[in-house]
Amino acid sequence: MNEIYLDNSATTKPFDDVINTMSRIALEDYGNPSSRHNKGMDAEDHVKKSKDIIAGILKAKPDEILFTSGGTESDNTALIGAAMAGRRRGNHIITTSIEHPAILETTKYLEKQGFDITYLPVDEYGIVNTQALKDALRPETLVVSVMHTNNEIGSVQPVEDIGKIVKAYNKDILFHVDAVQGFGKYRIIPRKMNIDMMSVSGHKIHGPKGIGFLYVREGVRILPYMLGGGQQKGMRSGTENVPAIAGLALASEEIYDNLDTERQRLYDMKEYLISNLKDIEDTRINGINLGKDSLHEAVLNTCPHIVSFSVKSIRAEVLLNELASRGIYISSGSACASNKSKAGVSDTLSAIKLPKEYDESTIRISMSVFTTMEEVETFVREIKEIIPDLRKYTRR
Repeated sequence: MNEIYLDNSATTKPFDDVINTMSRIALEDYGNPSSRHNKGMDAEDHVKKSKDIIAGILKAKPDEILFTSGGTESDNTALIGAAMAGRRRGNHIITTSIEHPAILETTKYLEKQGFDITYLPVDEYGIVNTQALKDALRPETLVVSVMHTNNEIGSVQPVEDIGKIVKAYNKDILFHVDAVQGFGKYRIIPRKMNIDMMSVSGHKIHGPKGIGFLYVREGVRILPYMLGGGQQKGMRSGTENVPAIAGLALASEEIYDNLDTERQRLYDMKEYLISNLKDIEDTRINGINLGKDSLHEAVLNTCPHIVSFSVKSIRAEVLLNELASRGIYISSGSACASNKSKAGVSDTLSAIKLPKEYDESTIRISMSVFTTMEEVETFVREIKEIIPDLRKYTRR
């Protein structure tokens, strides 16, 4: 059997064009973009063109794009930078209970610095309670940070509605969105959605690892926490990783050129997955309301590429190992989810109140532009064979 990779929320395989472009730039245009000779100016030109490409996708200005090492740095820069810049005005930050550790660990740090953090609850499908947001807003609120698409269960937040709520209360409150899983799956226009800051990571969209960007709306003040040579107008010192920046821009361009077609194809595969998994005995699909609408409509209310699946009384680790032995690679959740309870339950699964019997039994299937329906069909066939076999050895 050929290998089947279904862990694309952890990382994606780079596009061939991305690797080829990065290799060419590394070998030919290797100058420091801060140097004033031709080699440096050639490198600087790649950085400028990359900003233009990404800004065009977001309908933003090139100067609003700040290159970082990825989603974690972008999240840290947004929250810490905004908090430190605005602490004379207030000390309150609002986020949700299902954020990525890059946000949750940062808010823990800010709590130690004297900031007051509110963690908004979500419903059983992982959707933020907007009334709780309205109730939480107060005069000293500095930042509201909400992820666009949850990396574990695939729930999609009403980001545009949240932006309206925040700005209706106080236009000076900064709205940050972690769009690491949403960028490349949705058309996100920050100004239209009242987004002041937005985090993106390259390796989630078939770009290179170790590169990302933070959109910072013109006029928003954040304090840099990487100091040195003054690159990127002093907001992020350090010599720019020119090949990776160009690779990120190319991956962004390529994925958005085919966005609508690919998203529909992913939804078709997701619907097939859920239709086959939901009826397996003693299992559940997380992050999707299968009781309210038709399956098709329910699937469209979630992201196109993530399925969270729990198998009663079978440890996720056992299931993952058995699938891996057959050449199928998936995950038990976020590759970065270090915030685990003693029972091994992530913050997200705790927040949606996953029943105890599914505590350690949740896996995540995540697809990409390289995933085929044939691979999905093979996965379904294999897991339907594996689960009954494993249950023969499970105590009840």
